[in-house]
Amino acid sequence: MTRICKKCEFENQDDYDFCAKCGTPLVEGLKPKQVYVYTGQQPQINKKAIIVSYIVTIFLSWSGVVFGILTKNTSLSAFAFFGFFMPFYLLQAPVKELKKHGIIQFIISAVGVGLSFYIMLH
Repeated sequence: MTRICKKCEFENQDDYDFCAKCGTPLVEGLKPKQVYVYTGQQPQINKKAIIVSYIVTIFLSWSGVVFGILTKNTSLSAFAFFGFFMPFYLLQAPVKELKKHGIIQFIISAVGVGLSFYIMLH
């Protein structure tokens, strides 16, 4: 059995208390405190935040290369592993554009960490 919304005529599942399309209560007397209605639109992405995430990723993942070359101290090259934090965070995002940036940043981090460990081992 299904529940038909009185407002938009959308056919909802029987166990729904609110309309999946417009958020109208399907049960008499039920008043929601807060209802989120998914409209299918992707959220706006802050371009400045994406640029900052690239800068942070490059700084952290390539810092091991810079420290390894400048100081000849191989133990500082392990610092480059922190460059993976931002890409892993973006790869878990529900927005496709953020996942795309996460993949690009992961590749940047992998190259930086790989070079850092090459310097550390030689």
